[in-house]
This record gives sequence, structure tokens and C-alpha cells, in this order.
Amino acid sequence: MKPISQSGIRNLGILLACVLASASLGAAAAPPPDSPDALNAPAPAPAGPAPSILQWAPPALAALGSQALANESFTLDRSMLAVTAGWLDGGDPEVQRSVSRLDGVSVHLLRFAPNSAADPAALDSIRDSYHLQGWKHIVSRKNRNDPEHGSSTDVWLELDGVNIRAAVVMVESPRSLTLATMAGNLSPLDLLHLRGHFGIPRFDDDSLNGVKGR
Repeated sequence: MKPISQSGIRNLGILLACVLASASLGAAAAPPPDSPDALNAPAPAPAGPAPSILQWAPPALAALGSQALANESFTLDRSMLAVTAGWLDGGDPEVQRSVSRLDGVSVHLLRFAPNSAADPAALDSIRDSYHLQGWKHIVSRKNRNDPEHGSSTDVWLELDGVNIRAAVVMVESPRSLTLATMAGNLSPLDLLHLRGHFGIPRFDDDSLNGVKGR
């Protein structure tokens, strides 16, 4: 997985600032609550489970963050994802459709010093946390080319019937750790389209064999 550069993170921050500014302008231009336009406006969509899923992180992640050389976190809600969706894969309709099913994405990026690495006990604690929360662990894989020093990948799913309510991808290497959470109404195919976008790490598609979806 190619790490996100500092300039990339700064550009993302600028984009989010623009989105928030646009949202503020839209709120300022909204009609008064008792006006005919406001009374006829559609009711806002009810808040779903996405905020709680995206805001929660395993307790051990905070301990790892305090040990990291660099620690970056960001969350993209539905409106922010919609702004950037048109730039992905040249506007591929399959990718656009998968993005439209997302309620949000939360990403934590940790970088470690050359003589340091993520504490294996803390990583095991992160895995245990998802197990205790009832998530389905579908991937636990070390890099076959270098099982001792290569990267490892874990993927968890939170299922709602035949659909995926949320997914977590964790990729760890000797110098970095990425933990990305996706929330929405997703299928296995959506997860494959979303890999490599919004800070979501890539993972092998054969890991989704046997996962039922739409």
C-alpha cells in the first residue's frame, strides 16, 4: 500500500475546508423555519448508525498513536464523499454507485520511526476488540513473500442480514499502520470498488469468497 504523503493530507484538508464552507453558506441561505418554503421542504433523513461506527476505535489504537512518529486521522461524511466521487477512476459508474452507498469513512494513519514498529501486543488487542464487538473476521494474512518483515492485513465485517453494514481494513507494516472504517449499506462488490480510495487500503478479493451480499 502506498502511504499518503503529507502534501496529500494537506490537500485533503483544503478540500474538506471547502466542503464545510459550502455547507455553512447553504445553511445561512436556508429559509426561516416558519416560511412556506421551509414548511414544504422535505424532512431531513434520519440519522443512521454510521456516526457511532465511525467514531469508535479500539482503545489500543490510542496507545499506538502516542508511540507513533506521525499520527493522522480524518472522517469523511456522505456529503464530503459525494464531492470527491466524480474524480475517482475517471467517473467509473460502478465506483460511483459504490460510493453512493457509503454513509462515511474514517481513517487512522500511523507512521513509526525507522527503529520502531507497532507493538504486536497492541495489534492483538485491536483484533480482540473487534472480536468482542461481534465483527466477522474474514481476513488475517501476512505477506507471503516476507512473512517476518512484510505487511499484514486484517478485514472485519459487521453484517445486517445479507448486507454489509460496516467494514474495517487494517494494514500493518514495520513502519506504518492504517485502520480504515467504512459504514453504509454495502455489498462485497462495493468493498472491492472502494479499495484504494479515501485512504482505504487494498486487500485481496479472494478474501470475500463465501461472503453473501446483494
